[in-house]
Amino acid sequence: MRAICLYFHMHQPWRYRRYSIFDVAHNHNYWYEKDYYDKQNNERIFRKVAQKSYYPMLELLEQNLRKFPNFKFSLSITGVWLEQAEEWEPELITKLQQLVASGRVEIVGETYYHSLAFFYNRDEFQAQVKKHSDKIAELFGVRPMVFRNTEFAYNDEVGRWADQMGYTAVLAEGWDKILGWRSPNHVYKVAGGERTRLLLKNYRLSDDIAFRFSDKNWREWPLTVPKFQSWLNEDALNGNLINLFMDFETFGENIWEDTGIFDFMNELISSWLSEFDNRFVTVSEAAGLEQPVDAVSMPETVTWADTERDLSAWLGNEMQREAENNLYAMYNAVMASRDADLIDDWRRLTTSDHPYYMCTKYWNDGDVHAYFSPFDSPYDAFMYYMNVIRDFEWRIENLREQQKNSFKF
Repeated sequence: MRAICLYFHMHQPWRYRRYSIFDVAHNHNYWYEKDYYDKQNNERIFRKVAQKSYYPMLELLEQNLRKFPNFKFSLSITGVWLEQAEEWEPELITKLQQLVASGRVEIVGETYYHSLAFFYNRDEFQAQVKKHSDKIAELFGVRPMVFRNTEFAYNDEVGRWADQMGYTAVLAEGWDKILGWRSPNHVYKVAGGERTRLLLKNYRLSDDIAFRFSDKNWREWPLTVPKFQSWLNEDALNGNLINLFMDFETFGENIWEDTGIFDFMNELISSWLSEFDNRFVTVSEAAGLEQPVDAVSMPETVTWADTERDLSAWLGNEMQREAENNLYAMYNAVMASRDADLIDDWRRLTTSDHPYYMCTKYWNDGDVHAYFSPFDSPYDAFMYYMNVIRDFEWRIENLREQQKNSFKF
């Protein structure tokens, strides 16, 4: 038996606007015409991606679920994505609910706000994971049993935490530097864990679809299903579980429909299942396919981003580190306020996209960062973000004064 574990990640951030220093202490709350977030742009982008990617890809997946009883896949969906879908495209929630109700679509757990909180504040990290689990339970009637940290940011501490929390498995990048001679096509054990399995992305085959499919300079272009299936067959000689992990927006948004990406995936599903004893599995099923062949240790953090596969996409320069340090330094004061709007605003700022916009890398990685940024430069992204931080400081002090004055009466 050979299995593909197909997993997609769905996320859209609440992008903050060009927040001027003159807005500090003036325009921040929901009842103002303008708050921190560029609502008009966020709505425009979400609706655009919905039409180009979410609706057509969900329809493709739904058709294959109806057509093939052995077709299954897994999703992770951030809380901030769900918020925007509920506000602007609630039909997407309905479609996802129908898919999950089929019993062949599994939802993976993560942080609600797609944050790097694990590396700054464990209490906040756990609060965001719980909030995400509660939201998934509210909308879909299930609680995630498999976990992925934001951007696959994994190390041994993440694995041990997942093990202590009782997760069946945790997802991570199958990076050569870590695996050495081993193959990502096996089930592994979390280093130092008791029960939790480690599922590793087959990054070469995943990235052939997610990044190279539309690259006409790639020596293997165009990528056809027979060619890709031959690679799958060859790779399966190193283990019968092939983990194809990628962003949902790969289909239709990052790689446009006119490249043939939808037709490719549709054909790949039927082609794989046409061969005897081939199947698709969910992440939980993947974790139970075999006993772990080894424990994989990652002392240093590994992610699925950029050529370095580390946290440098988010924390690689002084601007990014200053922004995150200033943000998390306010944690105690924000939580002590017990102000729901203030806390939600602050948590939206923990979304990892914000320091990502401040990345100053060059070459291919830099082009990717610039493509996703709503700002003209990383320095603009930093300036506007820090203006928001300054406004938070003002709001906290203002709230303290109000509370102090209320006690006088």
